[in-house]
Amino acid sequence: MSKKIPFFIGPCVLESEDFSLKTAERLKKDLEKYESDIEFYFKGSFDKANRTSIDSFRGPGLEEGLKIFEKIKKQLELKTITDFHTADQANAVAEVVDVLQVPAFLCRQTDMILAGAQACKKFGRILKVKKGQFLSPTEAQNIVEKASSELPKEQIYLTERGSSFGYNALVVDMAGFEIMKSFGVKVIHDATHCVQRPGGQGKQTGGNRDFIVPLARAAIAAGASGIFMEAHPDPKNAKSDAATQLPIENVSKIVGDLIKIKRTIEQL
Repeated sequence: MSKKIPFFIGPCVLESEDFSLKTAERLKKDLEKYESDIEFYFKGSFDKANRTSIDSFRGPGLEEGLKIFEKIKKQLELKTITDFHTADQANAVAEVVDVLQVPAFLCRQTDMILAGAQACKKFGRILKVKKGQFLSPTEAQNIVEKASSELPKEQIYLTERGSSFGYNALVVDMAGFEIMKSFGVKVIHDATHCVQRPGGQGKQTGGNRDFIVPLARAAIAAGASGIFMEAHPDPKNAKSDAATQLPIENVSKIVGDLIKIKRTIEQL
């Protein structure tokens, strides 16, 4: 029996309780047919602490965000993932959420990684760290060494979200998946953030969602352990990352195609 493939899917930000519950319910329904192949985690941020503009929508905040995740877990029986932004948030988040994610720009903050690892160990969670755009795949080994000082490697995931390539552009190094997997951890491809153009629209992050699927296919073929991607019922009017979220109605087919590629690669 092939191991289940981790998929982290949901909107960029928890825009409201009703929005989050309805979006999670839609994704659960659409992905149920793949339950023997995937481990699905509903994702969403309670605070977008790294927005380009001071005027950008950030989310409901820690307290309200965790209440939303509690309802999603209880009512829909879904696993969840969210970012945390300071070391002192780690325990509160780990008490509720299944996967704690360290944002890319905080991936070298030792206190963040250690606090996240300790909280994950305490509550039996997974620590998922996004490799910063400013790091090479090889340098991500330092992240693993920090986290694994407190947490078994099977509870540590790295995420490739692209590397800086000039101004407002990112590029994914496909060799990076095997390099980072050699550190003994799973490596996830961030299918939507890697097609962003950070700050590329002045006070907003730009990007091109047309490249999401081909790069995700390439990443899975290159050895990615799983996929992280953002999806929204109405991407054009999303309150965050409108340029790079997938239409939610496209998610099921994309996931199905990626499963086929992963299983084919496993047989080679």
